[in-house]
Amino acid sequence: MIYLNDDIAQIDLDAAISQLSAQRREQALRFSHELGRRQCIAAYLLLREALRSEYGIEEPPTFEYGIHGKPSLTGRSDIHFNLSHCRAGVICAVDRRPIGIDMETIRPYKEALARHTMNDDELRQIAAAARPEVEFIRLWTMKEALLKCTGEGITRDLKTVLTGRERIETTVNEEKGYVYSVCFS
Repeated sequence: MIYLNDDIAQIDLDAAISQLSAQRREQALRFSHELGRRQCIAAYLLLREALRSEYGIEEPPTFEYGIHGKPSLTGRSDIHFNLSHCRAGVICAVDRRPIGIDMETIRPYKEALARHTMNDDELRQIAAAARPEVEFIRLWTMKEALLKCTGEGITRDLKTVLTGRERIETTVNEEKGYVYSVCFS
């Protein structure tokens, strides 16, 4: 299931912090800027909502981390989740199988970055798109969602990530200015 909050400005941070585990509270309070703190807290609250709705779990979860930093729920290898955020909001994906999600703000297209991260076919797709900045972000979120699903993180050549055999769903919200992709194993 996908849980999304694209109005994180409405979160009462003082009230929300009491709903965090000590581990997540410490992580949230390390952010020097309010936006980072707000995103950290909002993503965790979505995870709590998902765990409550999908699995009846009421207690605040704690995390363990894989070799490349992918979080998992302590003592619950049967539940997989992934979190992402951008300026526009936060998102959480929860499933019984490995899952990855990435959310990015639509921003101006930078051809140099595209040449560094996209293969020739992807560059042609971007060039042919009505809105190259949206197409670039769509492809980027697909790549990152896949790498988060596998637990690899960005550890290999991004030009070789997508093969066309992946199960990835992408949503573009131009009105709110973001794109997200979710990869299912």
